[in-house]
Amino acid sequence: MSKQFNRRKFLLYSTVGIGSSIFLKACANNSPNTANSPAASTSTSPVAGTTGKTIKIGILHSLSGTMAISEKSVVDAEKLAIKEINAAGGILGKQIEAVVEDGASNWDTFREKATKLIDQDQVAVVFGCWTSASRKNVKPVFESKDHMLWYPVQYEGQECSKNIFYTGAAPNQQIEPSVDWLLKNKGKEFFLVGSDYVFPRTANNIIKAQLEALGGKTVGEDYLPLGNTEVTAIITKIKQVLPKGGVIYNTLNGDSNVAFFKQLKGAGLTPDKYPSMSVSIAEEEVKAIGVEYLEGHYAAWNYFQTVDTPANKKFVAAFKKEYGEDRVTNDPMEAAYIAVYLWKQAVEKATTTDLAKVRAAAYGQTIDAPEGKVTVNANHHISKIVRIGQVRKDGLFDIVYATPAPVEPVPWNQFVKETKGFACDWSDPAKGGKYKNG
Repeated sequence: MSKQFNRRKFLLYSTVGIGSSIFLKACANNSPNTANSPAASTSTSPVAGTTGKTIKIGILHSLSGTMAISEKSVVDAEKLAIKEINAAGGILGKQIEAVVEDGASNWDTFREKATKLIDQDQVAVVFGCWTSASRKNVKPVFESKDHMLWYPVQYEGQECSKNIFYTGAAPNQQIEPSVDWLLKNKGKEFFLVGSDYVFPRTANNIIKAQLEALGGKTVGEDYLPLGNTEVTAIITKIKQVLPKGGVIYNTLNGDSNVAFFKQLKGAGLTPDKYPSMSVSIAEEEVKAIGVEYLEGHYAAWNYFQTVDTPANKKFVAAFKKEYGEDRVTNDPMEAAYIAVYLWKQAVEKATTTDLAKVRAAAYGQTIDAPEGKVTVNANHHISKIVRIGQVRKDGLFDIVYATPAPVEPVPWNQFVKETKGFACDWSDPAKGGKYKNG
């Protein structure tokens, strides 16, 4: 498999102080919260990553290569959060200084840059990665050096690292609820199509197990190498096994999606009879593919730009003011934005950037995020509202389903035989990253 591709190839990509007003909700526990008065806080132990009046943090995303069009937007969101926090007084009376490194869409480069940020730049934390391939390549670095990464993208689960906080969705906060919704509303016969790498294959293993448990049926499954646009054979298979229509569950990524949706429409497989559910297509992908090919199809996320909350209206307005009215926001950008604020609150609660103390202080941190209330769990994932959106004429999403409350994250999948019954709890050393629950 090429190292230069990944989950989503073509995501095309504030007012000062507004973020403080959005994100000063304290940790819901008995310890005093210092988020409202950072300048008044003083560290009681040596502060990692500090030089003079600054706290250095690392940002590690692809600024060049295949994934730059995806990850540059995430960097924009992280920089917006940093700018807002600094304008509001910083953290512990210090300004945040970002050290930005380019993973260059190469997973070995990600590992090298992660090592540099930790050893040479001595940052207090790193916000970064997009693909599961990049995350898995830097994971041993953060674990061997006992450092901290905040990862902002929905992923395939089946992982729970002490050194990573995951602010995107676990499968039970995106994939599983979307399958439930499809079974109830769109049909029981599914064709699974995906790119040939870890995320789609793991996701489809979960979907197949879920369908078997709930009375659905997988009628076909096919994969394309990352970057491959030869989708004609897959379209033909879909027509053969679903002659009267059925559900298409799509975990394709990159340019494959452009070819797939154009040929899907060209073959007359329209969303009224062949509704597709995508987990890697958001607002920016819709712009790249073309609304005319996606209108009526569905996507599952935790955040859409159309989420109707006061916090989201402020976030969207701030982002557009900072970067341009033509820009859109999406789920990974929002998850990256709130990661900076969640880390900030943990540092202020710990009154230090000492990694072990910040890790412990992060558990239970909660904010009223643009997507709604989120809370950091002891399994290093966050509780999130699940949403399903349908593409409309303007390229944004009508939200057709949302859970009434945030869904608790389950990293180890409960439909997959090998991980059923397992859980993760880093607040208890006896449990750690994987233990038998009950």
